[in-house]
Amino acid sequence: MKFPGRRKLKHYFPVSQPKPVLPTSEVHPDKDTYIVGLDETIVDVVANVSDQFLETFNIQKGLSNLVDADTASAIYSELTAQNSISDHFAGGTIGNTIHNYSVLADDKSVLLGVMSANITLGSPAYHYICHTSSKVDMNHLQGVPGDIGRGITLITPDGERTFAIAPGDMDELDVDHIPEHIIAGSAALVTCAYPLRHQGKPIKQAMLKALEYAHLHHVPTVLTLGTKHLVEDNREELLELIKKYVNVLAMNELEAEALTGFSDPLQAASAILEHVDIVLLTAGPDGMYLCGHTDDELRRETTHPIKSGSLADFNRWEFSRPMLREACKQPVKVFSHIDPYMGGPEKIRNTNGAGDGALSALLHDISANHFHKEVIPNSSKHLAPFLAYSSFAQICKYSNRVSYEILAQNASRLSRGLPEREDSLEEAYWER
Repeated sequence: MKFPGRRKLKHYFPVSQPKPVLPTSEVHPDKDTYIVGLDETIVDVVANVSDQFLETFNIQKGLSNLVDADTASAIYSELTAQNSISDHFAGGTIGNTIHNYSVLADDKSVLLGVMSANITLGSPAYHYICHTSSKVDMNHLQGVPGDIGRGITLITPDGERTFAIAPGDMDELDVDHIPEHIIAGSAALVTCAYPLRHQGKPIKQAMLKALEYAHLHHVPTVLTLGTKHLVEDNREELLELIKKYVNVLAMNELEAEALTGFSDPLQAASAILEHVDIVLLTAGPDGMYLCGHTDDELRRETTHPIKSGSLADFNRWEFSRPMLREACKQPVKVFSHIDPYMGGPEKIRNTNGAGDGALSALLHDISANHFHKEVIPNSSKHLAPFLAYSSFAQICKYSNRVSYEILAQNASRLSRGLPEREDSLEEAYWER
């Protein structure tokens, strides 16, 4: 497993230790460190069209339109015939997250979801696989007779974006395709709130079963909230789910407000920490917050400037490492904030996936802690049951850097890992 940045020798991280077996694409729970993600598999298609095209297919301009499979196929065929498609991107918030994780860690992850049983050239399933890291193990996907989801972005000459969403069979994942032994051996399970929208679809029960398995085997569970409207429509059910299963909750400031009623990110995060162990909250141009718990005896004071907002001196203990609240003798809330890396990209090409990138960095740190504990259990890094390898402040930096990389490119997924050495850091940093 790769790990970014300079690491002190006293915390030796065995990144180059040879493995006793030849590498394989399939995950082996007794040998590998990996995360598991459950998602609605969907492909994003981007195309330039005329206003007449929208009228032909009765698509309402500027809105998100749900279309049936036949209409979606007709739209796609017409776009192909007109050579209007500019890009295909594998999508899905969890698909993005575990792809990014595998790129960053250069290690395995497992995707749970559906995939077309018969894949043809140019089909949505074909593009999904082409744009997903080979380190993502897809051997546990459920085969379905139809297409996976398609999200078609139609851009008219005035720049307006209109969406045609065809769910396909993406919500047909059933509980029989949730492998307990794979989840039990993982470093973390990550999923999203989107399946809660589909009361009559199998994927909701499949997600709940996966969460049950993770909870049963003490695997950290990570949930992303999806959208503000989804949170508003399913708030009570979401809160019940969060209290019962979730360790790490990821969201943006709008979703946090919908869940807690607080528009201030710090107040929202503090409220959510009554129910979970870690909160990752992205706040657009205001940067991001990473908040959680540590034990009072193990807290470490920051050397960075002290910040105050709605909470006074909120980042004082950001050099502490995250812990499960139940593992703390006397839990203390910890808050860390960071401004956008390098002030943000000069030109933001795409905002989709920035939060997924931040979460993948946090997952990398959690799995790195799992890996390090397996290989060097007597290290001083594991004198207490920490949830992550690095401090809140360090993870915040890492997540922020990955988000920047997504914002600076056109796609919502990383196409390569971070550079071994950052040009923005002085040479003295690497010589220390």
